[in-house]
Amino acid sequence: MSVIFTSPPPVADPSRQKFKVRSQLPVKQNYLWKIETGVVRTLTWLEDGTIVTTGLSGPGAIVGQVLSTVNPYQIEALTAVEASPVKLENDQIHSQWVLPHLQQAEELIVIRSHRRVDIMLVKLLAWLSKRFGQEVEAGHLLDLRLTHNDLAELIGTTRVTVTRVLAKLEALGVIERLSLQRILLKEDEFWHYEI
Repeated sequence: MSVIFTSPPPVADPSRQKFKVRSQLPVKQNYLWKIETGVVRTLTWLEDGTIVTTGLSGPGAIVGQVLSTVNPYQIEALTAVEASPVKLENDQIHSQWVLPHLQQAEELIVIRSHRRVDIMLVKLLAWLSKRFGQEVEAGHLLDLRLTHNDLAELIGTTRVTVTRVLAKLEALGVIERLSLQRILLKEDEFWHYEI
C-alpha cells in the first residue's frame, strides 16, 4: 500500500469505544485509533514467542498497524482505555502522527542500549514517569500499574531480573513501591543513582 503524507488530520470518529485492562484494540485495515483516555502498548512477538513492546501511547496519540512495519502487530490496553476509530481516507497518513512514533522509538532504543540492566530500568522508569507519571512532593508517581513482566519486555530482560533490580533500587532508596503496582521515583535519590 502506498501512503501519502498530508495535513491536517481528519477528526476522530465521535463514537468512542471502551476497552478493559489487558484487552486488545481491534486492528483493522484503513483504520487507526485515537487514544482518548488511558494508555496502550503496541507489540509484536518473535518466532520464539518473545514479546517485544514497540511503543506506549496515551491520550491524544494515534496508533494502528498502518503506522508500523512489524507483523504480527497488536494493540493492548495497559489501563482502562477509551479510543475513537479514525478512518483513513485514500490511505492518507498525517505527518504529525508519524513524528511521535519515530521519537519514541529513538528514546526506547537509547534506553535499551545501556549495558547494565539496573541503568536501563532506571532510565525506563524516568522515561515512563515523564510521559505518564505525575509530580508529587516526594518525586514522581508512576501509576501505570505495569507488572514486572511488562517492564522486562520493555527493556529486553527477564521478569526475575526486573524483580531483583527493583528490590535493589528500593533498598537504595531510589524508588518506593506502593500498593497496586505503583512506583514512586524519589527525585533526589533517583538523579544521584543515574550519575
